[in-house]
Amino acid sequence: MQILVLNSGSSSIKFQLFKMPEAKVICSGIVERIGLDNARISYKTNKEKIEKIAPIQNHKEGLELIAKYLMDSDLGVIQSASEIHVAGHRVVHGGSTFAETVEITGEVKQKIEKLSALAPLHNPANLEGILVAEEIFPTAKQVAVFDTAFHQTIPIEAYKYAIPNRFLDENNIRLYGFHGTSHKYVSEKAIKYLGKDSTKIITIHLGNGCSMTAVKDGQSIDHTLGFAPMNGLIMGTRSGDIDPAIIFYMVNSLGYSINEVNTLLQKESGMLGLTGYSDLRDIESEAEKGDENCRLALKMNAYRIKKFVGAYAAILNGLDAIVFTAGIGENSDTIRSLVCKDLDFLGIDIDQEKNEIRSKEERDISSPSSKVKVLVIPTNEELEIATQSFKLLSK
Repeated sequence: MQILVLNSGSSSIKFQLFKMPEAKVICSGIVERIGLDNARISYKTNKEKIEKIAPIQNHKEGLELIAKYLMDSDLGVIQSASEIHVAGHRVVHGGSTFAETVEITGEVKQKIEKLSALAPLHNPANLEGILVAEEIFPTAKQVAVFDTAFHQTIPIEAYKYAIPNRFLDENNIRLYGFHGTSHKYVSEKAIKYLGKDSTKIITIHLGNGCSMTAVKDGQSIDHTLGFAPMNGLIMGTRSGDIDPAIIFYMVNSLGYSINEVNTLLQKESGMLGLTGYSDLRDIESEAEKGDENCRLALKMNAYRIKKFVGAYAAILNGLDAIVFTAGIGENSDTIRSLVCKDLDFLGIDIDQEKNEIRSKEERDISSPSSKVKVLVIPTNEELEIATQSFKLLSK
């Protein structure tokens, strides 16, 4: 079975073509900066890799370009669209409707669209990827894998908010959790590394979006993101946790509209609001040059993560491992060092030499004396989506 995994973001499409069940990657790549004249596509097979800059106005053009490369006479890996048996899609918000991977129907698409109000940066792009894939690969089965599904095991005392009961009963307002595909993948890798059935793990997904999960015996029991993917940790452009009274003050006293506040908290805050940069590589570079705003932002970022490490160690009643993953978690030795500093009370201590080694492999960076394993495990959401899609259609 050949499964094309499509991970559509607000301005990008990541893709990988897998041969399943072997989990063999046939080709992979990304279309970035969709909507701009200097959009970029990267396309890689076992034989070669190409990168090209071209104007790509929307997701349809991006996916059409991907299909063009897949079927190219020189660079392609398939001869026709019919060779794609399944298109597996990442969908960020499944609400309480979707607790597992599903084959996409008209009803499923309607529900994904309805949930777009809860994840406006993500669900519309996810749905667009589905609609375009249906046009380009009409014979392929379309499958949706939801970020929220892994967190359906969170108990009610953790997912229910302290507001009148009717808002949960009638409006399904609750904590849902996100990045579940990533947290599931790396927690399973960590459990395998630890080599025991009963485990207490904190997974730390750090990218442009950031989240943490308390994972007990392979199940999510608490998570930093809630009703929508904007609270918890400090992110690239999202504020993370703030006092909700600030929103009312901005509207009632400072003259902002609700829409302006929403845009500010989702697109103009976080590391961007603190430093002027949303890319952590730029922030670390400027911090090394002496920029005090960037130095403070790095400390604030790590401080927020440490607070949740302590909270989740309490919820789990112990800790076997913490796992860093995603773009920042895998590549920033600075953030990992700041997070793990002064956590010896919890038995967390890293080996700085191991921490500074750059690698794309999973690795243990804890010191010999550390009671808690500190692991860096590269996430692979695309493989997880392919695996879940294959399992669904092989039943």
